[in-house]
Amino acid sequence: MESKILRGAEQVFAESGFRGAAMDRIAEHIGISKQNLIYYFSSKETLYRTVLQNIVDLWLERMAFIEDSNASPEAVIKAYVRGKLELSRDYPSASKVFAQEIISGAPIIKGYLQEHLKPLFDRDVELVRHWVNEGQLAAIEPEHLFFAIWAMTQTYADFAVQIKLMMGKPELDQDDFNRASEFLTNMILNGISVQK
Repeated sequence: MESKILRGAEQVFAESGFRGAAMDRIAEHIGISKQNLIYYFSSKETLYRTVLQNIVDLWLERMAFIEDSNASPEAVIKAYVRGKLELSRDYPSASKVFAQEIISGAPIIKGYLQEHLKPLFDRDVELVRHWVNEGQLAAIEPEHLFFAIWAMTQTYADFAVQIKLMMGKPELDQDDFNRASEFLTNMILNGISVQK
């Protein structure tokens, strides 16, 4: 039941923001009573915090660079871009809730990000820096590589309406995400590959 509540609340928070989302509306959207919702989450603040933490945990689980010492930087980056696009495809509401929180200065999730996301980010940055030092990638600043990937891939969730309008499509399909993944990966790799 908690998983169902979190996904439903995620959608309401994405549509209405924290201030605009009411526990009554969340319960109605999920199809349970408000009392049942309060049984699991005693307040809107607790529910919102849990939704945000759930989003971060999901991203941490699916977005970390693989730790296969035999994998090439290109293969790792390609898998990372594809994984981030899959999250944008499968959890567009989560992306919007997260974006709203970050735009607001991350008042609820800042500590959680520092405790859970920052160590993983630092580890992945060091791996990219190692590839640069080994001559496997061009001399780039790893932090900005990640910022660029996040921005490019999250666009497919946060600004999906704009993308659909520009492409003249009611919905993006799997082929759209496959083509986006290939394009973004090629563009990124062309920009960071060692020139021969």
